[in-house]
Amino acid sequence: MSGVASGFTVIFIVVGIGYVLGRTRVLGDQAVTVLARMVFFVCTPALMITSLSSNDLSVVFSSTLAVAAITAVATGALYFAVVRLVWRRAIPDAVIGALSSSYVNSVNLGLPIAIFVLDDASFIAPLLLFQIMLYSPIALVTLDLTALDAAHRRSLWRTVATPVSNPIVIGGLIGLALSLAGIRLPEPVFSPLDMLGQASVPLALLAFGLSLTGVQVFAKGASPRRDTALAAAGKMAVMPALAYVLARWGFGMTGPALFAQVVIAALPTAQNVLVYATRYGRGEILARDSALVTTLLSIPIIALLAAVLA
Repeated sequence: MSGVASGFTVIFIVVGIGYVLGRTRVLGDQAVTVLARMVFFVCTPALMITSLSSNDLSVVFSSTLAVAAITAVATGALYFAVVRLVWRRAIPDAVIGALSSSYVNSVNLGLPIAIFVLDDASFIAPLLLFQIMLYSPIALVTLDLTALDAAHRRSLWRTVATPVSNPIVIGGLIGLALSLAGIRLPEPVFSPLDMLGQASVPLALLAFGLSLTGVQVFAKGASPRRDTALAAAGKMAVMPALAYVLARWGFGMTGPALFAQVVIAALPTAQNVLVYATRYGRGEILARDSALVTTLLSIPIIALLAAVLA
């Protein structure tokens, strides 16, 4: 369990630093917006290029990918259906909530757990590729078309170009193409991209900590409590349960493979969702509260899963 403790320690320290920076106002009033835009437009695309271009994708296209994809899509779709059809939420807010219920923290917590708990970093690669190359683009295209102004939404050219104009998607496509072609970027090109990519996770965590300044989780009149509770329930209960059922009886997994699938599904909501919410100006409080609540809940839940399934 040292990997779990180490991963959460990293998160809490960096988020705490962001909170202190927010309380002291060292970075000014627009710090959250600036950091979020930096992550969205610069650091995460660079991370996509370096991480995908340097990985062997042969280990990705497996049953692990199928389980990760099906559980995420099913959980997100269930949330979207409830809040859209029953609670009548706007589409952009429903999309952010669906991501909050199903988008896994696969990098800054998933990788430490995969290495130190599951003893195999390849378990996280299929999930990372699915979220980068399919799940994020679908969500971002929907947000582009529904959260921006009406003039852009009516543009046929914008509708067609949206999937390939998002910087994160562009970075992912470049990285995937380089990996499939077996091309290794020259060191003078790879090094600066790698440097920027390494800043993606800490900057996202700092933005998350900054966003906590002067706010309360589940604050009355400000927080969408019901939406956050539903997202947290989906992320920490529905998604791990679906992963267990699908992996155990759908793909016949047992032992370490089954344990890995369930633990990966029980990881908390990624801070990327807050970055997306901030970028589009929709569902910021929902994304922030969901990330915080699921992060706190994941500690005992993953510990319990380790005790039962490991």
